[in-house]
Amino acid sequence: MLYIIGLGLNEKSISLEGIEAIKKCEKIYLENYTVDFPYTMNALEKVIGKKIIQADRSLVESNKLIEEAKKEDIALLVYGSPLTATTHITLIQEAKEKKVKYEIIYNASVLDAVAETGLQLYKFGKITSIPNFEADSFIEIIKENQKINAHSLILVDIGLELKKAIKRLEKTARDKIVVCSGLGTKNSKIFYGTIPELKEKDKEIKSPYCLIIPGKLHFFEEEILKGF
Repeated sequence: MLYIIGLGLNEKSISLEGIEAIKKCEKIYLENYTVDFPYTMNALEKVIGKKIIQADRSLVESNKLIEEAKKEDIALLVYGSPLTATTHITLIQEAKEKKVKYEIIYNASVLDAVAETGLQLYKFGKITSIPNFEADSFIEIIKENQKINAHSLILVDIGLELKKAIKRLEKTARDKIVVCSGLGTKNSKIFYGTIPELKEKDKEIKSPYCLIIPGKLHFFEEEILKGF
């Protein structure tokens, strides 16, 4: 059996259902390539009571997990929600093809945590991301969202510094933008301001963080944002 388990946003937010599944497993893998974790692996091991094996992209995208799940119960732990990354959807498809039993255990992710900004979730458009290399495809997504007055949630690749990420938004950010850092953790912070203002906040903003370019604001959304 293969368990794909969402960890939520901090080391203690794994669900009781997730803990019960982990107790059954011979091996516990932690997917470590889609996000900068806001806590250490040791902190997570203390919560779940088992040793963790770090799993990089090559391991998750290989047949290793599926082959092991044929013989024993194993778990793949994923930060946030377990199916946000397309890699994990592919893993499920492989399990189906190989007749391997699997179970998905869901949890919270940044996709719902951004509601803390006061921006209404149903007013968000397509989600995009800024890669840690020179590419501007994300700009087209933002422009599409702006045409329909939708908010743009922009995820950020591991290792990309805030100043560099914000600088790449200068062409498309009309006015003020939102930066969310460590949502769902004790160090959660939300900032709302112009690009020059937010560049000065780089020492206060830790990974994982995301950016939001607001679309047309309802007066209540605007009122809440002013508080940040």
